[in-house]
Amino acid sequence: MRTSNLFVARHLAAARALLVFTVLLGVAYPLALVGVAQLPGLNAKAEGSLVLDGDQVVGSRLIGQSFTDADGDPLPAYFQSRPSAAGMGYDPTSTSASNLGPEDVVDTPDRPSLLTQVCARSRTVGELEGVDGTRPYCTHDGVGAVLGVYYAHGLTGDVVRAVSLNQTTGTPFLRQYRGVPVELAELGADYSDAVVVAIRGDAPDDPTVPADAVTASASGLDPDISPAYARLQAPRVARERGIDVAEVQSLIEENTHGRALGLLGQAGVNVLELNLALDERYPQP
Repeated sequence: MRTSNLFVARHLAAARALLVFTVLLGVAYPLALVGVAQLPGLNAKAEGSLVLDGDQVVGSRLIGQSFTDADGDPLPAYFQSRPSAAGMGYDPTSTSASNLGPEDVVDTPDRPSLLTQVCARSRTVGELEGVDGTRPYCTHDGVGAVLGVYYAHGLTGDVVRAVSLNQTTGTPFLRQYRGVPVELAELGADYSDAVVVAIRGDAPDDPTVPADAVTASASGLDPDISPAYARLQAPRVARERGIDVAEVQSLIEENTHGRALGLLGQAGVNVLELNLALDERYPQP
């Protein structure tokens, strides 16, 4: 009898604990957080920090978006956001980084390497903004400047062969390497025995195109760009809208926010808010 009573008492205690914690953590705590989220200053973020243009929702201050036409080409009268690796771009249901690291420098049949992606983006931005888009370790045609080098004794000895691993057509970015002519890579060929050597080239140490213009953020949803990238785009935007570049630069300064709490992160420019301010103050002709 005592054993039976102890069994029932323990299960009743467990049931009471389950009920109490269900009410506290499953009902009271969530409701408390919902209540706190409705306080002034917090409610906008809790509801998605939506941005309105008149009565129409045009985006969120917290999630980036593209400013492109139906073909995916940049709208020249608008500031462009940084690249995104979230889904097809800025997809909040697929937020992620590319998970590619600095050693990802050789293209594969499935995808371009991170280095080639950076090189191609820098070249494209350079052409769009009319500036030098070259970067160290990039070829002039916008792929990673990487050689597969073969040595006489495996890892040592004289160079006996050199292949431009990311170029399959055109002219090799380097005529020769240590006296050996550089070959173009052949599609499907195996170069796994080669020593991978990245070639710096003659690009400036400090590229004209900023890093955030050619790399995606960790979330893929970053709504901001650096002030440097915004300033780079100012001449194009001013030209397309028929206004002085100083007016655009002034608008950039007005929409630049500092570091969080004065010490976290870097200064940034919210691209959506900047483009809305452009449309309000300087409508397109």
